[in-house]
Amino acid sequence: MTTLNLTINGQKHGPIEVRDDLSMNDFLREMLGMTGTKFGCGAAQCLSCAVIIDNPDGTSYTTPTCVVPAANFDGKAIRTVEGHARDGELSALQRAFIDHFAFQCGYCTAGFLNEGQVLLERLAKTPVARDQLESVIADALDGHLCRCTGYIKYHQAVRDVILADSKRYLTASK
Repeated sequence: MTTLNLTINGQKHGPIEVRDDLSMNDFLREMLGMTGTKFGCGAAQCLSCAVIIDNPDGTSYTTPTCVVPAANFDGKAIRTVEGHARDGELSALQRAFIDHFAFQCGYCTAGFLNEGQVLLERLAKTPVARDQLESVIADALDGHLCRCTGYIKYHQAVRDVILADSKRYLTASK
């Protein structure tokens, strides 16, 4: 057994004792009732289970939860898909996903949404040239698998959010 203390979507959880072999995905879904993070392939290949890890330095990244023990998240701050909306209002990225119907069956949506959010935060700190945007989005979302082949809609939704606030996310083309 491991004693787990972590922050999820700004709320502290713990101390909670968990089995050493309990996956983070099962911890979120079964112990906390946070079912937005999906269990897809069970091999960390599709990334539908990806959550955001927030580093103390203000950077963030996504990581799968299906094969990673919950104990590995001890002391970390994470965000799940449930943490995107604020005060009942969807985030700009969530609204763009809806506008583009970028979710079809919805199974992979949480992973794409979390990865898109990490990209937006990175671009807000380090904008890229407009002519690099397509490759930056493709690189960021690479590795996330969609069983319905809705990739184009996810890319379009992320692109629209970036272009809607281009002064924040883009620099002049070189």
